[in-house]
Parts: sequence; structure tokens; C-alpha cells
Amino acid sequence: MADISVSLPSGESVRVPRLTTVADALAGLVSGKQRKRMVAARAGDELFDLRQPLTNDITLEPVLPESEWGLEVLRHSTAHIMAQAVRELFGEDVKVAIGPAIESGFYYDFQRRDAFTPDDFERIEAKMAEIAAAGASFVRSEMPSADAIALFSERQEPFKVELIQDIDTDTVSLFQVGNFLDLCRGPHLPDTSAIRHFKLQRVAGAYWRGDEKREMLQRLYGTAFYDAKALSAHLHALEEAKKRDHRRLGKELELFTTDDSIGPGLILWLPKGAQLRRLIEDYWKDEHYRHGYELLYTPHIARQDLWKTSGHLDFYAENMYSPMQIDEVKYQLKPMNCPFHIGMYLSRQRSYRELPVRWCELGTVYRYERAGALHGLLRVRGFTQDDAHIFCRPDQLEEEIFNILDLNLHILRTFGFDRYDIYLSTRPEKYVGSDDNWARATEALKLALEKKGLAYAIDPGEGVFYGPKIDIKIKDQLSRSWQCSTIQVDFNLPERFGMSFIGADNNEHRPIMIHRALMGSLERFIGVLIEHYAGVFPLWFVPVQARILNITDEQADYSREVAERLRAEGLRVEQDFRNEKLSYKIREAQQAKIPYMLIVGDNEKASGTLTVRLRDGKNLPPMSIAEFAEMVKAECRTGRGF
Repeated sequence: MADISVSLPSGESVRVPRLTTVADALAGLVSGKQRKRMVAARAGDELFDLRQPLTNDITLEPVLPESEWGLEVLRHSTAHIMAQAVRELFGEDVKVAIGPAIESGFYYDFQRRDAFTPDDFERIEAKMAEIAAAGASFVRSEMPSADAIALFSERQEPFKVELIQDIDTDTVSLFQVGNFLDLCRGPHLPDTSAIRHFKLQRVAGAYWRGDEKREMLQRLYGTAFYDAKALSAHLHALEEAKKRDHRRLGKELELFTTDDSIGPGLILWLPKGAQLRRLIEDYWKDEHYRHGYELLYTPHIARQDLWKTSGHLDFYAENMYSPMQIDEVKYQLKPMNCPFHIGMYLSRQRSYRELPVRWCELGTVYRYERAGALHGLLRVRGFTQDDAHIFCRPDQLEEEIFNILDLNLHILRTFGFDRYDIYLSTRPEKYVGSDDNWARATEALKLALEKKGLAYAIDPGEGVFYGPKIDIKIKDQLSRSWQCSTIQVDFNLPERFGMSFIGADNNEHRPIMIHRALMGSLERFIGVLIEHYAGVFPLWFVPVQARILNITDEQADYSREVAERLRAEGLRVEQDFRNEKLSYKIREAQQAKIPYMLIVGDNEKASGTLTVRLRDGKNLPPMSIAEFAEMVKAECRTGRGF
């Protein structure tokens, strides 16, 4: 049998007989201590089970428990044990579907007549612990696909049969622990002994293969770690995330709501939420005017032919709504703003002296999202992009990308996001335009990042159909990543729409188009802000900066005077003159996360002052109305970076 070469990324290699297992091949390349700790191996993004036989030359890297890859193997193995426990507890009427590792955990889909309940979780966890404690091996085997179909048909596992039928291979891999056999690519841990620290978290409905016309299954979610401390820290973070859930806080703080009679995924902004949104929009507009942008407004619909020219009907139709008939012409709700801005550019001939043209718009767009994917403000069907398009000459491209990056990071920092990851997303499988244009656009973004000294990672195949992009994923207080900002260089739409400018040589030239959104969408960005700050917003964009609380009706007139004078100074205040105990009104103001409570009693009325109480319960020294107004305005100027 011919030998093959197995190498480490560092270059060391050994030659071993073909069909040597991963573990045996690596035994001659890694130390004994590392060999004992290995849970799998990987070649690039592909994971290998330690018992998997090797057939070709390969470069492998050991996967250790503390790595993300190691956690993936643990969680995949734990999902397998969970399926085994469910089958042993609930019998043959349970049909198993799929059970992958996912970010921060795992799930497994089951078909079962009765619904799983939280009480079932304890029984399942106990059975999982019993199975894991036995330390049984995960035994990998291969079987001809036809034999596997016959086997799972006999076991009355229709979901496994369907999966095998859709796999375009002659053989499939199986894993067995005890008497539980599962169709699986792996990899799994060598045995179950490391599966000790896990927690089942919730159950949700899931359509088989994501198809709303197929069977509704029950999806059990869980998580697992190699040590108890890490599991405890993760569960604590989840509890903190629940406290920060923007849907709960949005309701408690009266920021927004939804109504199924109007339509799911359509946000209704309540007065305080509308105020929050206005403050963010005003700041956004001010910053763009300062950086040489001009504001546009465009319609919500356009002729269907526009979306054909732009390529959206060919590459984005599944995310668009059905056309409507107007005067015997088909129109569609806009999923993007860019073709409208192109139309404005084409409204007259442009000169090279005019470029760059920087146009921005808070444009509301509409995209089809499946009902099951809708999630508060984070995933909606109608949202407002903080959109902009720059039309520039080739010699201006680099400077424009620099300027966008500077403005982008400045705005993110102003809102409290100073941690982020940057990705360069390259050409997807389906795209428009020439390979040369794609290469030029990708290189322009790459050079801009490198010259700015910004670290980035390549995100292969995640560009949009008309061009590559820079994505900036911000990190919140819980270190969760959120996709917001994007910068896209586009040589293709200018060609599709026949855009041009008159150059210094009096000939027509093609402009370059840059698409960019800094917040992504106002809805999503505000949802992230709510969770980042847990609803305790900085003073400069909190909807209500102060609430005036009178002690008795004797101070009502003076309290109204305070409110009028503070509003005249531009402060956002509200009044609570109810005939309630002061302690009750203070508690409600604190629950509403209002920064300042202005308490007005007889002493304050007589002296023309205010007692200022902070939302954390501390009191400031008494001050005049004017002093309080100036203090608030100074803090707001500092918060906005002025």
C-alpha cells in the first residue's frame, strides 16, 4: 500500500501507510502531552475525527480543547449524546433529524407527538450524564449509501433516509455510542468522558430543512464546555443578555411596539422611541454635512424595469416583494436606494470638476424576511438604511475610502463602540461584472485598510453581487458581535446604467460608485444600542433627560415654570405631578432609566432652585434652573465629542 505524507503547518512531516488514522499519523509529529489532549485535527476549515483514515497527502493541525474548534467538537458530540438520551427516554416514537454544533452551543431536531417541557430537560440531562460517565468510545464507520438507506428505513428514521438520498456519494459515515447509531460526518471526541459540563436551555419549533411546507420539528438547544467555570460564566452572560433584551426594554421604556394587525416585522415607534430616533438622525445628518455630503430623499417604489437593470431581479428577487400593477405598469417596493441615486446622477451631464459627489439618505427599504427569522428591531421587513453613495474618479477612490473609514469609526466611537472586527468580503458565487473589475475593487479596499493600519480578516464569498465590501462588526458590552457598517466599491452598476462624466480631456469616462452604510439600519442599530447600554443611554441621546417631581400640589405652578424654562433651553423634560408619594414617583423614574429627577418642594419653590437626584440614587447639591441647564448641555457636548 502506497505511503502518504502528513505534515504540520510548521513544516514537519512524516510518511505513513495510506489509511493510517489521524491519531496515529500525528503521533510521530506532536509531543506526548499534546497527543493526550488532542480531540480532533483540522486541515484549513475541515475537521477530522482522530480515528478517520487518511487517503492522501495532507497538512493537519491538532485541535485542542481550549480552541474554538475544540469546543465545536465537544458540542457536536454532546448533541449526539442528547439525541441518544432522548431516544432512550422517550422511545421509538421519537424521530431524530439533525444535530449540529452552532455558535455558543448545539441543537438537535426531533419529531415527537408530545411537546418537550422544561421538566423533561432535567430527565434528559440526567440521562446524558449517565451516558457520558460510561466513557464509551465514539466509533466511526463507513457504509455504502444504499445499505445505509436500507438500515435507516428499517429503523423507521425517515429524516436520515432523506439526508442520505440527497448526499452525492457512494458511502456515508456513521457514528455509534453504545446501541445508538447516527448518520454523521463527525468529528466527535474520542469518547464520552469529557462531556461533563453541559446545560439544556430551550426548545423551539423548526421546519424540517427550513421549509415552511415541511414537517414542524422540535429543536432542543443546549451548550457545553470543558470546565464548570466556563459553563457558569456563559450561563451568567446569557442571563445578562436576557436583562438587556431590546424587545423587553423597548416595551418597558415605551420605545417601540409591533402589531400583527398591521404586519409582523413592521416597527411602530412610540413617542420616546421616535425621540431617540430623531436625536440619532439629527446627529447623523450634522456629521454628514460636516463631511461634505448632501442629503437626498427618494420614493418607496419604482418601475420593475429599474430593478432589472440594476440586477436585483436576477440576484436578489427572493428578498423582494411581489410587484404591484399601477397604470398597467409593474412597480416594486425598493429593497435598496442605490438605483434612485444613480437616477439622480444621470439627471444631467457631470464634469470631472464636480466629483466626488457624496449623497446620503435615510431611506426606508423593504425586504422579505421569513416570519420565523423576524426578531424585534434586529430583523424586520421595513427598515431605514443610513445610506450613502459616492461617485468619484479613479484617482479619488483611495482618499474617499479613507474618508469613509474615518467617519465610520468616529461615529461608532461617539455611540460608545470602540471594539470591532473588520472583514474584507470577496466575490460570491453569483455576481455581475468582469473578473477584472472585481479584482480592482477588491484591491482598492484591501490597500485602503492596509494603509490605514487597520487589521482585517478575509471573509471569502460574502461580497454582494455587484462588488466586494468591507464589513465592520462592532462589539457590545457583552462582547457580542453585530454587523452594522459596510463599504462597497462598485464598478458594475455604473456600467449597467451607462454612467459617465466629462473628463479634463473632454471625453466621457466611467465614474466609480461607492456604497456605504455606517449604522446599517436605524432599527438594527437602535436595537444594538438598547442592549449595549441596557437602556441606560448617554445623556446626549436619551429620550428624556429629566423628570420633574413635585412633592405636593403647592409646588405645581413652580414645577411647570421649571419645565417651560428647561424646554426653552433645549432640554428634554417631562413632568410627574400625580398625587402619589414622592418615593413612588422616584422609583418609577429610576425604572424608566431617566438620568435626572428634579425634585421640587416648598424650599425649592421659595429659593428658585432644584434638588437634583441621579438615577443611581445619589443627590447633587441644590442648583438653579440655569445651572442645571448648563450642566446638562455641557455633558451632552462632551458626549457628542464637541
